[in-house]
Amino acid sequence: MLLQGKKLLITGVLTPQSLAYGVAEHALEQGAEILLTGFGRARSLTERSAKRLKAGIEVLELDVTNPEHFPALTEALRQRWGRVDGVLHAIAYAPEDALGGNFLNTPWESVQTAFRISAFSLKELAVAVKPLMTEGGSIVALDFDNRVAWPIYDWMGVCKAALEATVRYLARDLGPQGIRVNALAAGPLATVAAKGIPGFKSLEKGWGRQAPLGWDARASHDTVARTACALLSDWLPSTTGELVHVDGGYHAIGAPPVEPEEGEGGPSTSSVG
Repeated sequence: MLLQGKKLLITGVLTPQSLAYGVAEHALEQGAEILLTGFGRARSLTERSAKRLKAGIEVLELDVTNPEHFPALTEALRQRWGRVDGVLHAIAYAPEDALGGNFLNTPWESVQTAFRISAFSLKELAVAVKPLMTEGGSIVALDFDNRVAWPIYDWMGVCKAALEATVRYLARDLGPQGIRVNALAAGPLATVAAKGIPGFKSLEKGWGRQAPLGWDARASHDTVARTACALLSDWLPSTTGELVHVDGGYHAIGAPPVEPEEGEGGPSTSSVG
């Protein structure tokens, strides 16, 4: 099995609709041992999902806005496993006023919150697990490709761009220890988090038209989860600092296909030389 004997820490599992839940599910099927993280009132949701995944899966306390939680996480992992082979970073949040066309009016306090949770937390998490990755390992961050400006994503887009840069710098600094760090850029997926993004449905609708392989925001969770597990495995030993797309090929196409107007034929077969 792809992840036989691997010890994986998975963040971001709330409900079975969470993308991180799908990754955890596939990881278990592929032979991994997993621990989840949660905090506050949302922890009860994570614990409920943990029981649904497999009896006995533990949920460790981690609030990425609390600096004291990271050394506590390191110690908890040391006591339970002694080593860590892989980590899934599936943590992101932006206040409402940082999304939905409010870019020019968003206050610094909201930007700061979004940046700390959505980007800086990856560095903090990597530092926390680094002492336990004694045999190398893999860190995978869930992403939404932000090399361009999106009409609805605003400051979360800036944070995701920062996340991608953080991946590259972590890959540089952790590579000598055999730790790979990559970002996985998925297309729009129907998750609880997506419901909080203004205009998500229009983005979802257009994505399927442009992606050459097609895209289904409800049925594509599985392909994204499987790719994450591949990145967490030993099958990509020389891949690091990478932005891996699982988006139906949307990112490779410069513009959506043009629908022929009424009365027009199909594409011309003639050539211009």
